[in-house]
Amino acid sequence: MSYIAQIELDDRNLPPPTPEIEQERRVAMFDLLEENSFTLPKRDDRVVPDGPYKIALSIQDKRLVFDVQTEHGSPAAQFIMSLGPFRQVVKDYFAICKSYFDAVKNLPPAQIETIDMARRGIHDEGARVLVERLEGKATVDHDTARRLFTLICVLHFGG
Repeated sequence: MSYIAQIELDDRNLPPPTPEIEQERRVAMFDLLEENSFTLPKRDDRVVPDGPYKIALSIQDKRLVFDVQTEHGSPAAQFIMSLGPFRQVVKDYFAICKSYFDAVKNLPPAQIETIDMARRGIHDEGARVLVERLEGKATVDHDTARRLFTLICVLHFGG
């Protein structure tokens, strides 16, 4: 079975997250580890180690880095991706999340639901971008992509 068994975020050089962002991070990490799908495809004639995997996510030199290891700590893959394709959707996601957090405090349920639907739509767009960027590198299902996108947003917050 190919899945993520452990995930770490390298947020050492980031400003402290707001309580809302910290909550998003905790929920995404919990949900991701509860259920996910992550597969490394066979490439050329190389042997690709099966999961479960440990993943370290970081931003280095303004690039997103996925460092993938086997559950025993052996290197399995490393992906270094430009943050460019994520910039607008991350910006939109933070804007709609701010609106949502503000709405929860002040607006009636119908308006909160409308904002939440928009938030889910932007979240889905971020997941789609991630799936595209991972093409040929790793295969993830939609829910895994959504949760990983949330963690990318957390890293991007300070990156």
